[in-house]
Amino acid sequence: MKQFIAFVHKEFYHIFRDIRTMMILLGMPIIQIIIFGFALNTDIKDIRVSILNPNEDIVSRKIIERIDASEYFIVDRYLHTSNEIEKEFKEGKADMIIVFSEQFSSKLLHTGEAGIQIIADATDPNTAKTFTQYAASIIAASQQELALGNNIPLHITSNIKLLYNPQMKSAYNFVPGVMGLILMLICAMMTSISIVREKEMGTMEVLLVSPMRPIFIILAKAVPYFVLSCVNLFTILILSVYVLHVPIAGSLFWLIIVSLLFIFVSLSLGLLISTLTKTQVAAMLASGMILMMPTMLLSGMIFPIESMPSILQWISHIIPAKWYIMTVKKLMIEGVNVSLAWQEISILMFMAITLITISLKKFKNRLE
Repeated sequence: MKQFIAFVHKEFYHIFRDIRTMMILLGMPIIQIIIFGFALNTDIKDIRVSILNPNEDIVSRKIIERIDASEYFIVDRYLHTSNEIEKEFKEGKADMIIVFSEQFSSKLLHTGEAGIQIIADATDPNTAKTFTQYAASIIAASQQELALGNNIPLHITSNIKLLYNPQMKSAYNFVPGVMGLILMLICAMMTSISIVREKEMGTMEVLLVSPMRPIFIILAKAVPYFVLSCVNLFTILILSVYVLHVPIAGSLFWLIIVSLLFIFVSLSLGLLISTLTKTQVAAMLASGMILMMPTMLLSGMIFPIESMPSILQWISHIIPAKWYIMTVKKLMIEGVNVSLAWQEISILMFMAITLITISLKKFKNRLE
C-alpha cells in the first residue's frame, strides 16, 4: 500500500509540474461549459433582411415595421429593383429578402388578396427553413390584424423561394463544415503531436545535430501532413459531388487554392501548439479541445453565429475555420466570383503569416 501511495503521489507531482497541462485540465471544462451554455442555441436572431417594396404604401410599411420590431430580424436595406436581389446574396449583405407585389395595398384592400415573396439563402437549410417560417408567421399575424381592422376577408399569399439549395439538403451545410473540421484536426493535431513526441522522447536533439538547419527539420515533419490533408481534400470533394450530390457551383481552382491556404494556417497552428507544450498528452488536449470544440461550435458549422451572444461572436472572429467555411460556401455552394470572397481570403492570409512567423520564431528560440 505504501508503494501504491508513493506512485499516486508521483503521478500528482508530474501533473502539477506541468503548468500548461494543469491549465488545460482545470480551465478547459470551465470554457466548455460556458461555450455549451451560450453557443448551443437553436433560436434564430438578428437575421439581416432587405426589402423590395415598389410602392411603399401604408399597409406594406406596417408589415415591414412589424418584421423589424421582431427580435429575429433586422431590416437594414431597401432595394429599388429586382436586379439587386442576386447581388445582395452574393455580396453577403442579406440573409433574406422580402418582395412586395406591385400595388400591394390597393390589391389587398380592393380585391382582398395580394402577394409577398420571401427569398432566403438556403446554403444552411435548417436555418433558412426556420427564419422563413418566422417571417411567414409574422406576415400571417399582420394579415389577421388588417382583416379585423377593415372587417373584410383578406388573404396575403406568402411565396417562399430558397436560393442555392432549393431541395433543402443538409449536405449543402455540413460539407463545408466537415472540410474545415477535418483539415484543422489533421494538420494541427497531428503536426503538434508528432513534433512533441520527438521532444518528449529525446530524439529531437539527435535530429538537430545533423547538418540541416532546425527550421527545415521542423518544416519537413509538417510536409507529410500537408500531403495527407491534400488527399483528404480531394476525397471530400469527390464524395461531395458524386455521393452527396453537392455541386461545385463556383471555381474549382480557387476552391483548391483557398483550401491549401487553410491547410497552411492549420499547420502553423500545429507548430505553435508544439512550441507551447512539452508532452504528447498536453499537445493532444490543446489541439483537440482548444481547436475542435470552437471549430464545431463557433465557426458557424452547426449553429448560426448571429444567434450567439456578442462576446462569442467576437471570439468567433479568431477561429480560422469560420472564415474558411464562409469562403467554401461562397465558392462551392453559391458559385460567386472569387472577388466577393477576398475579405475572408485576406483574413486567412493574415492568419497564416502571423501564425507561421510566431511559430518559427518560438521554435528557433527553444531549439537552439
